[in-house]
Amino acid sequence: MPSENASWSDGILLKIVNIVVYLLFLGSNVYTVAAPNDIYFTGKETYLTPAPWAFLIWSLVHLLLLGTVIYQFFPGGKAVIIDGISWRFPLLAILNAIYVNVWASHHYIVAFVFALLVSSAVTHIYYVVKKFHEPSSTADELFVHLPFSLYHGWTTVLVVLTAFEAFGVNAHTHAAGVWTKVFVFLALFFLEGTAAAYAFSSPEGDLPAAIAITWSLFAIFTHQHNGFIHWSTLVFAILSLIWVIKAAVGTGNLWRRGGIALEDEERAPLVGGH
Repeated sequence: MPSENASWSDGILLKIVNIVVYLLFLGSNVYTVAAPNDIYFTGKETYLTPAPWAFLIWSLVHLLLLGTVIYQFFPGGKAVIIDGISWRFPLLAILNAIYVNVWASHHYIVAFVFALLVSSAVTHIYYVVKKFHEPSSTADELFVHLPFSLYHGWTTVLVVLTAFEAFGVNAHTHAAGVWTKVFVFLALFFLEGTAAAYAFSSPEGDLPAAIAITWSLFAIFTHQHNGFIHWSTLVFAILSLIWVIKAAVGTGNLWRRGGIALEDEERAPLVGGH
């Protein structure tokens, strides 16, 4: 529980570092949008490349994380961001900045390695937030749980997209062969299945992560023009949307019945428990 006597200056070093790395993190992504070569349009075109508007998820995550670095100065934010997430956020920001800049310079194999590292860092933060810091306020929901849920789902997409950029054929110079279609189909199946897993991962589900993947699937559908890939993506996108809607309806029913019951492990005190 956050201490009401906590000062805004508690953990000030980490709070300052979080602000600095946030600016680095945001700046690295602004570069990909504002750079003259326009990475979203001149990068390697694969048979899994989404429409550029898929990357608007990053803009939303940035906006929410701006709230995160402000919220850390409040007692509730300090408890989860400084005491809970701790130095994992600066590590994530640095890894993400390296990934984006390597990806923007078209070093896709190296970018794939850093995509895995970013995904691992996000997963660790996601686990800490979900396992040990149940939201106790709207600010917790908006500035801690929501951004890292979106980020977790989005990095799953990025790993798959970067894998195709690193190891897949260039869609501008190679027609989609049988094996390309098989791997694209498997990637789409994986993304749709992951969205379903997020949606039904707990009684309340993790809708933001599932929505991030669903959004990306629709972006792939609108961008891809190979008949098999185009329509296969639409099927998986619709399935993913169905899982999101079913989970949202189920979550609404749980709240109307008086809230979501916590498991015994989640009720256990975080301090002094084993």
